[in-house]
Amino acid sequence: MVCECQWGLSSLFFGLFIILAAGVFTFFPAFLDMFDYPWYIELCWLWFFIGCFFTAVGIIYECADCQPGGRWHNAKAREGEAEDGAAP
Repeated sequence: MVCECQWGLSSLFFGLFIILAAGVFTFFPAFLDMFDYPWYIELCWLWFFIGCFFTAVGIIYECADCQPGGRWHNAKAREGEAEDGAAP
């Protein structure tokens, strides 16, 4: 397998980053009375739900163990199988 992408972890961290960013942008209309437009608040909610979606996909992907084995995946475990168990 050429691609060693970690879709689960990437989705999880990307979703958490989006949730955090949505929270920062929500701070302005909630506490500073800046950008208090209905469309701005709706966009903040939209980005929050997009972040929740990515976080949920990342958690499900990691819990379901969907990451296929690749060149570096479980390399330590394969090294133990290659040896015949003789002490040096």
